Amino acid sequence: MVQRRTGRDGGTRPHLGDRARPQPRDDAREPETIQGLRAGLAVFARRPDEVLRVAFSREVRHEVAPLARWAQQHRVPCEEVGDKELDRIADSSHHEGLCVLAEPRRWLPAAELADLLARTRGTAVALDRVRNPYNVGAVLRSAAFFGVEALILGTPAPHPGLPPTAVRVAEGGAEHVQLARTTDLADTLARLRQRGVRVIGADGRATASVRGFAYGRPAVVVMGNEREGLGDRVRAQCDALVAVRGTSAVESLNVGVAAGILVAEMTARG
Repeated sequence: MVQRRTGRDGGTRPHLGDRARPQPRDDAREPETIQGLRAGLAVFARRPDEVLRVAFSREVRHEVAPLARWAQQHRVPCEEVGDKELDRIADSSHHEGLCVLAEPRRWLPAAELADLLARTRGTAVALDRVRNPYNVGAVLRSAAFFGVEALILGTPAPHPGLPPTAVRVAEGGAEHVQLARTTDLADTLARLRQRGVRVIGADGRATASVRGFAYGRPAVVVMGNEREGLGDRVRAQCDALVAVRGTSAVESLNVGVAAGILVAEMTARG
């Protein structure tokens, strides 16, 4: 039986220790368990009102002290637990001593994403069937570091989510970048183009180099699947293709590394 406790709104909420699989709420969206010290602290910094539960280890007591004080003041359950319990909550041993249960993060609809990029003349990164959570997390971290407005996850149905490992690897970046997702990335890119957003695809065989390229604003850089690259339909929506130049010692860069280079160039040159 799932243990439930009284929440701040007078209702009941699932306890963090309940296998990190809370009961669905009325909108069928489950709370999210964020694992990782920087990732969890970023949730507290960016959206504290959405924090539902906190569990941490003795080793990070000092780092999470402000969060623990805030939780006590706001009657948010917060407890120091052993590593085995944290392993159970996170369903992983890579939690870095902190797990935060929070309201499910909001995904930006395509229309709102287009409005955002058009209004701010901003930049975004789109991932075409990139599934490795370590790569997704690395891209998110680079996107946040360089001030990219949004990340678009494109994966066949069911709707792509953001794996806990990706959130942890992003080191807090998931809280600084707007997130959108689609099961038809080509269609989403077409809609963005209709709003004046330029689409630049990354392709190791492209003749144009990422260095010195005029990306323009607003713009989206699209990174392809780790093995297959850009899909044909996605490639057809690209206004231009660019490549990261290197030696012939290895065939290509890791997608997370390549994305970092492209994002750095795109945000620096505009």
